[in-house]
Amino acid sequence: MKIKILVVGCGNMGASHATAYHLSPEFEIIGLVSRGESKVKLNESLGTDYALFDDFDIALTTTNPDAVCISTYPDTHEEYAVKSFEAGAHVFIEKPLADTVIGAQRVIDAAVKANKKLVVGYILRHHPSWMKFIEVGKTLGTPLVFRMNLNQQSHGYMWDVHRNLMKSLSPIVDCGVHYIDVMCQMTEAKPVQVTAIGARLTNDIPTDNYNYGQLQIRFADGSVGWYEAGWGPMISETAFFVKDVIGPKGSASIVAKEASGTGKSDSVEAHTQTESIRVHYADIDAKNAFTRPDEWLDLQDEPNHQELCNREQAFFLKAIHENIDLSKSMQDALNSLKIALACDESVKTGQVVFL
Repeated sequence: MKIKILVVGCGNMGASHATAYHLSPEFEIIGLVSRGESKVKLNESLGTDYALFDDFDIALTTTNPDAVCISTYPDTHEEYAVKSFEAGAHVFIEKPLADTVIGAQRVIDAAVKANKKLVVGYILRHHPSWMKFIEVGKTLGTPLVFRMNLNQQSHGYMWDVHRNLMKSLSPIVDCGVHYIDVMCQMTEAKPVQVTAIGARLTNDIPTDNYNYGQLQIRFADGSVGWYEAGWGPMISETAFFVKDVIGPKGSASIVAKEASGTGKSDSVEAHTQTESIRVHYADIDAKNAFTRPDEWLDLQDEPNHQELCNREQAFFLKAIHENIDLSKSMQDALNSLKIALACDESVKTGQVVFL
């Protein structure tokens, strides 16, 4: 039996997920939902004639789906997910899970009550190079130091996307949940406090939001990390891509030689490219000379953005068919959102936030 799926939100990620379902013989798209014309353009790009809906509630009751894919703006995530579970559907939802911690918990509670699967779109969890990066990071000792950013010189269509996102979320929340999740997987220690700063560099966004932010996290094992995210036409591309972890035994760095090139900072495709992992060993001899050369890990399996989305949806299918227990992944998604929103609070209050 094919999984009948309703795709809600047909922008960047929604279109990629819809493509994954379209290519899979085990999914059947029964409707595309969006408020604008993106659903029409998606139908055209896929060469299909899927049913189109402007209204989510009408689509849900009309199609009676087995599963719902939610890739809308974050302020609708909680409502759409809860209604989908109440209608008896499994849910794949783009990160962040919701735009509040309480809302995210409600979504999880609804999934548990309905006994349906909830998979959150943490795309890096399906990327072999990021999985390897985390694996190597765990071998570097304790405490760990995390250095990560994803600044985007957004322009054209992507500036429209980012401005719309900033109606409900800041860059360090929207993007930060990915990298906070990576940090938490590497250390597995409890985060204890966060601090963050931010700046509003444009009048094109709400007065209570900011388009540049940097957060710092302290963990119970002494590990510390920072993450930086900025969106907008004023952002420098030279500060685009940093992905490092440092421990007592050495360090590991993602080196995206091509993906970090000029003009690619706001490319969705470039964000998931890793290309190489450089592993540095801290071992030294009596003269303080390094005893081991740096090692370059070039993984042969380097999926592009669409292939990563295909793998996410293959996992969603597997979770449904094999009744996989997703309790930990749901809790991890809640935890990373909780940390990111605490950082948002720190920007706006100027205070340290204890977790």
